[in-house]
Amino acid sequence: MTAKVNISNRHLQKLNMALKGQLHFDDVMKTLYATDASAYREMPLAVAFPQDEEDIKTLIQFANENNTSLIPRTAGTSLAGQVVGHGIVVDVSRTFTNILEVNKEEGWVRLQPGVIRDELNKHLKDYDLFFGPETSTANRAMVGGMVGNNSCGSNSVKYGSARDHLLEVRGFLSDGSEAVFKEVTLEEFEAKTKLDTLEGRLYKDVQEMLAPADVREEIAKEFPKPSIPRRNTGYAIDLLARMQPFDPNGKPFNFCELIAGSEGTLIFITEIKLHCNPTPPKYKGVLCAQFDSIDESLKANLISLKFDPTAVELMDKYVLDCTKNSIEHSKNRFFLDGDPAAVLVTEISRDSEEEMRKVAKELEEAFKAAGMGHYYKLVEGSDVKRVWDLRKAGLGLLSNVPGDPKAAPVIEDTAVDVEDLPAFIAEFNKTLDKYNLTCVHYAHAGSGELHLRPILDLKVEEGNKMFKTIAEEIAKLVKKYRGSLSGEHGDGRLRGEFIEFMVGEKNFKLIERVKRSWDNDNIFNPNKIVDTPPMNESLRFMPGIETPEIKTTLDFSYEQGIIRAAEFCNGAGACRKTEKTGGTMCPSYMATRNEKNTTRARANILREYLRAPYEINRFNHDEIYEVMDLCLSCKGCKSECPSNVDIAKLKAEFLHQYYQANGAPLRAKLIANFPNLTQLAMLTPGLFNLMISNPLTGSIFKSITGFAQERSVPKVHKFTFKSWLKKRTQKKSEKKMVYIFCDEFTNFNDTEIGLKTIELLEKLGYEVHWQPHVDSGRTYISKGFLTEAKDLACKNIEMLKDYITEETPLIGIEPSTIMTFRDEYPSIVHAHQKDDAKNLAENALMIDEFIAREMKAGRITADQFTEEEKLIKLHTHCQQKATGTQVTGKQMLSLPKNYKVQIIPSGCCGMAGSFGYEKEHYEISMQVGELVLFPTVRQQPEDVIIAAAGTSCRHQIKDGTERTALHPVEILLDAIK
Repeated sequence: MTAKVNISNRHLQKLNMALKGQLHFDDVMKTLYATDASAYREMPLAVAFPQDEEDIKTLIQFANENNTSLIPRTAGTSLAGQVVGHGIVVDVSRTFTNILEVNKEEGWVRLQPGVIRDELNKHLKDYDLFFGPETSTANRAMVGGMVGNNSCGSNSVKYGSARDHLLEVRGFLSDGSEAVFKEVTLEEFEAKTKLDTLEGRLYKDVQEMLAPADVREEIAKEFPKPSIPRRNTGYAIDLLARMQPFDPNGKPFNFCELIAGSEGTLIFITEIKLHCNPTPPKYKGVLCAQFDSIDESLKANLISLKFDPTAVELMDKYVLDCTKNSIEHSKNRFFLDGDPAAVLVTEISRDSEEEMRKVAKELEEAFKAAGMGHYYKLVEGSDVKRVWDLRKAGLGLLSNVPGDPKAAPVIEDTAVDVEDLPAFIAEFNKTLDKYNLTCVHYAHAGSGELHLRPILDLKVEEGNKMFKTIAEEIAKLVKKYRGSLSGEHGDGRLRGEFIEFMVGEKNFKLIERVKRSWDNDNIFNPNKIVDTPPMNESLRFMPGIETPEIKTTLDFSYEQGIIRAAEFCNGAGACRKTEKTGGTMCPSYMATRNEKNTTRARANILREYLRAPYEINRFNHDEIYEVMDLCLSCKGCKSECPSNVDIAKLKAEFLHQYYQANGAPLRAKLIANFPNLTQLAMLTPGLFNLMISNPLTGSIFKSITGFAQERSVPKVHKFTFKSWLKKRTQKKSEKKMVYIFCDEFTNFNDTEIGLKTIELLEKLGYEVHWQPHVDSGRTYISKGFLTEAKDLACKNIEMLKDYITEETPLIGIEPSTIMTFRDEYPSIVHAHQKDDAKNLAENALMIDEFIAREMKAGRITADQFTEEEKLIKLHTHCQQKATGTQVTGKQMLSLPKNYKVQIIPSGCCGMAGSFGYEKEHYEISMQVGELVLFPTVRQQPEDVIIAAAGTSCRHQIKDGTERTALHPVEILLDAIK
């Protein structure tokens, strides 16, 4: 085991100067890289971002000279603690991201380890090729990590594991020498053994180790059954033993079979060559069958496998129940009927729709003939992805349960022969019953592996002991069935302790010998697979860990406090997906590809520092402020994070508390008080507009306010919307009465849109009222002035609660303000106002939501609008995306029957309220816009209408593309006959 050594900052500074890339050894970056998606936590020595292969050689040299280690890391989504450790974490996810070569004829691709799996397949699509293994994290998991863990995924029944596709690996050995490993002939193997290099010694050592027949017999006897496709038990010496020269009938020798699943402990990979399959059959369907018990579903699984499926996956009731309260995933429950104990999802892929449906029907009939299941739903087309999205969300959703007991990743990766699975799970559950434990069952039934997670509280001594006890018990059970303790997640820190028991003492000595021959000084990722410390040490939550109760202004009672709200994040890394995948979370990460700017990083920093030593204010940490800085408060995480970690809410509370200790910056005060200051500007609107538009005075204004010089400042209207509302003549209507919300942005800047909203509603036959109210408080919330925001929220509740009902809703024009009623108000008002706040939230609607609802009721029809043809590109506001309401914008604009509306697949526009105005954030703001939104808008012909409901979004589009985006109200009003 590598001993920890004391390496000074001077040594690290010297290393940093020698690198072309970056080396961080500050407390913030080390904290962010102390965890992955597992239960483990260990503070690293430093975090390196190598620029090229020379940097990696420099790092290896440093590690050798200073008795430390390197921990290769890509997306950091490992579930067994593979990328936590006390050495230097080497993150290649930002620079080693190139696809180097594709050979369509031979069916392979050569690439660097930081290429994301789903983005690889987007690239391969042009070549009619496809890389099969698909983890649930495929939209951010990188190929290097998949090779390191020998990842499989839902479709392994068809496409196997990463090992099955690994043709060649290039990288650096522990002495810094470069090596290439690929298939070799017997002659080449023999020649390799004669090389006087570390590479040569590896071939010679494996020859000596596996040549004796009794050694190979012992391996065959103790290792998992060859019939188990998912197997990550130690190093794959059992596979090497079945190759030439050890088995004359075996396939040619290839060290890649050993490297796959070696978890970065043997070689630092820089290039990977993968076999690719032809593009899968075009027509896919998933038969979702419901069962009354786990046991019945697992027996049905054996029937599914007879129909050549591409995947057979299971979800139990516990997982399905977790989806009910998820904004993003509750809508994906459409294929369910009631609350089944288990759902078996069988994917059928065929070359024709008719053939796919025929096979699915035959499978359904086979279930019925066996008396298994009670409801069968065939899902086709685009809805197939929704089913798989629900299944893939399982891991994150399991963290979205209030309280300290959680579904613990301890025995979640056991794999047995699929024929043994029903009996194994029955015994498994009996074992849990013995300890009064409940368990979650989900995932890869078709491959003989379920992700089984018992509910444990690791913060208490009893839970910590049970963590190990249950691991020991299940290891014995897996051994009984000659299974693999790890099917795809790897051994890492979690299961390394049990490898000797699983393969026997003699075989484990061979595994230790492999590590010594490849990496005798433990340069690469020590304490994984071999020399592993006890599995219940160095956990993220250790017994006796304090979870202080912190008084907050926002309500975190559901999460049982703000710290536990941050602990919802389990590190699964859904916030590391990119703009190529789609979605909103997380815009600053998409722009920078920096882990520090992920939702995960912000949750991590809060979890760590809110428990740190403090004097009076637990929030008084500059480290939290630093990591929170580039959060745009877009709220994408509130819906897209499987655990629903609402960082925008956490940031607002943090800023509020931080300002209590440090005071608020002048600019934050100015932005928060935007409505009051703009009211002063309305005394002389013409003069104010002249001042901000004049180059000289505008520059001075921006310098004083801390705004970016490149950014235009919105002008005010010549009168306010509110003043017009007070003087207007009320038009009567018998159709329906609604109330308009006069938000602070429409009031001063977008007054014309407010006027057009009234005109549109009245032309559609609605009686529009305005009930006096105060501002929404959005500007105060975004800047952390929660006392002022609470005051406004409480006043609005009292002023509006007696008027706003389902029959008389409150209609909003600006998404960020009306959504404040829905999102923050129930969490910020006084306890006695919560019921009123919830009622108001249910009836506070965006204009597009209201019109879509009226369309559905038949009170607004296409007959009222033009038949002219137009194409509209719609960018939806982040708050609409976060609340799952962006589709109503499309529905509203599609009212004219010849209006074609396409939602731009953009995330956040990058402006995010004041964020894009602030001089230090301007560049990031524009980078976010350039990801998808700006290029899409620039590509549109002049006759294509650009639509955006958000005032900030329209401003950003204007500044970034010089195109004018219209509010959907303006477009629909213009379309009325």
